[in-house]
Amino acid sequence: MSQYDVVVIGGGAAGLSAALVLSRARRTVLVVDAGAPRNAPATHMHGYLSRDGVPPAELLAAGRHEVRSYGGDIVDGTVTELVPDGRSGFWALLLGGQRISARRLLVTTGLRDELPDIPGLRDRWARDVLHCPYCHGHEVRDHQLGVLGGTPGAVRYAHVVRQWTHDLVYFTLPDILTGTERTQLLARAIRVVEGTIERLVIDEADQLRGVQMRDGCVVPRDALFVPPRFVPNSVLVVGLGCDADADGWVAVDGTGRTSVAGVWAAGNIVDPRAQVVTAAGAGSAAAIALNADLVEDDVRIAVRDLDHGLLPPLTAHAHPKESP
Repeated sequence: MSQYDVVVIGGGAAGLSAALVLSRARRTVLVVDAGAPRNAPATHMHGYLSRDGVPPAELLAAGRHEVRSYGGDIVDGTVTELVPDGRSGFWALLLGGQRISARRLLVTTGLRDELPDIPGLRDRWARDVLHCPYCHGHEVRDHQLGVLGGTPGAVRYAHVVRQWTHDLVYFTLPDILTGTERTQLLARAIRVVEGTIERLVIDEADQLRGVQMRDGCVVPRDALFVPPRFVPNSVLVVGLGCDADADGWVAVDGTGRTSVAGVWAAGNIVDPRAQVVTAAGAGSAAAIALNADLVEDDVRIAVRDLDHGLLPPLTAHAHPKESP
């Protein structure tokens, strides 16, 4: 099939949750997924009620199975462009030339993490270089932890990480901290190391053992929390004309509806702080709103057809019995 009620671009928690709701609502649904989930490097996910500790790939595999069990279609591929088709439809153009027709679109393409250019940092991402303390803090509790500072909000972020350890080091360039920030860090026994980070120190067992500064000093650490720069994967929806803020985050209403009629967005493309469970909930809410919108369209089409003398199939084939 190349024509669907809804095409979902992105097969993460938000996209699969929406596809599950829509396929159970007897809509024809296609999920197009490029196969590069943001949390792929993580061995386990946390904070998802009843799924805590499950590997991310296992959750996605289960989600795919559930969607397919209700008749939803899933293809591995990349959408290169979204194009309006008539008054309310769309074409999704796939890498390789395939065109998919959709009455409605749901974009759940998420975001990507931009990390500081420090040797070894990217290779350790989601292992012992971490982003979310709520996702990973419990697993490294009471260890020697570090926070990479120097970005807006990093000091506050360090105070949150402090919840999980009594041995925390805040790394920052010299002359960045304000007097108030320095006092707050001191008051909570967060050690400050000022200077330039040269590299991460990894031992023979492939474990993080410390942070080496440019002066050669090595600060022993077991894990490092890094607030990355979030970049939304919003090129497709922005290219379609959907409103977004200056940083590219897609503007939606409470149901995930964008400024372009017929287009919804959910998950990290809208909310950079959404965890897996949050994204799944947003996908479900968007699916319910999408179906309601399709029902309104179904009613409009049915009334138009009736005005032109076209009876619904059940009515057209019903022959009431004559009275004796």
